[in-house]
Amino acid sequence: MNKQSEKTRAKKIFDLLDREYPDVKPALEYTNAFELLIATILSAQCTDARVNIVTKDLFKKYKKPADYLKVSDEELEKDIFSTGFYRQKAKSIKNCCEELVAKYNGKVPADFEALTNLPGVGRKTASVVAGNAFGIPSIAVDTHVKRLSNLLGFLKSSDPIKIEFRLKELLPESRWINTAHWLASHGRKVCIARRPKCYECVIGQLCPSFNPSSQKKGN
Repeated sequence: MNKQSEKTRAKKIFDLLDREYPDVKPALEYTNAFELLIATILSAQCTDARVNIVTKDLFKKYKKPADYLKVSDEELEKDIFSTGFYRQKAKSIKNCCEELVAKYNGKVPADFEALTNLPGVGRKTASVVAGNAFGIPSIAVDTHVKRLSNLLGFLKSSDPIKIEFRLKELLPESRWINTAHWLASHGRKVCIARRPKCYECVIGQLCPSFNPSSQKKGN
């Protein structure tokens, strides 16, 4: 398939996903850029639902970067224990907050490159914050985006950077921020990893992985 026809197919797919999930938003709960940054760091190898449970109390206790630096490592680890990998996450959060205080007066920078240079912040986390907190066109590649991008035949790769740039090549900037939300919503509700509901997929006819024999139980 040539470049233009692949862009046309991608447009059709995301037109349908936009129609199916018109009010997409981040699954993580936050009220400002800093809370989103912390929540995204905690979401590594953890469900958004669990993170939201933890941050409900966490964000009452820690309002700004300096607050995380006032407590011991052990106290912070205890507060985020149930998100898993709590020692590494506590270290990442503290290092990140230290940098925010030292370089940015305790504020989260509204700049993608600056975000990626923060300790413990990779391209995915930077993309989540840049896009959802600051409206900077970004595509955050999580497990749903990775899996569905491959199933949809946009590329064959598990490399999140290759996936990110492939999607950016196929889609206009105006769609970048919502791309991850559309794919995540579809991955959770229909294109479920172990039991895809191809029988109710709105993009099935445009998907090379569509399984026509997939049927609802009982049918």
